[in-house]
Amino acid sequence: MIVLQQSRKILATFVLILVLMITTACAGSTVAQVDRTTTSPAIGRDVTYAELERGNTPGGQTFGNWVLQASSGLVKDAYVRDNNKLGVVISPQVRPNEVRPLAKSLVQGFHKNFPNQDLKVLIYAPDKKLILTTEYDTQTNQVKYS
Repeated sequence: MIVLQQSRKILATFVLILVLMITTACAGSTVAQVDRTTTSPAIGRDVTYAELERGNTPGGQTFGNWVLQASSGLVKDAYVRDNNKLGVVISPQVRPNEVRPLAKSLVQGFHKNFPNQDLKVLIYAPDKKLILTTEYDTQTNQVKYS
């Protein structure tokens, strides 16, 4: 029974790939031209894709890179958005009881680099599912976990 289900999934995948290839080949270049924008990117050519994904501001990129370097392998990926939201993907080496202390450390470092604003740190499991949200409130100087 499992073999039949597996072969059905594989067959469906190949059919989908074939349909996409035929549709793309027959669509012509007019559809592709309509979807393209003519504006030039705001980021210089010397910025790599990985750096772009670390942050949408220069300060965010710097902090995102620092998080990866300073984590000693505990963080697999990091991004900063609008200088107030940090998302990190932890490695499988992080034990469940270590997630909250790691989040608190990240919030403290984030606050030092981006003071005077409310901050949010999102912790994702290695499979990129959200497991913890940490919020720092500047008025109360408190960290809240959810």
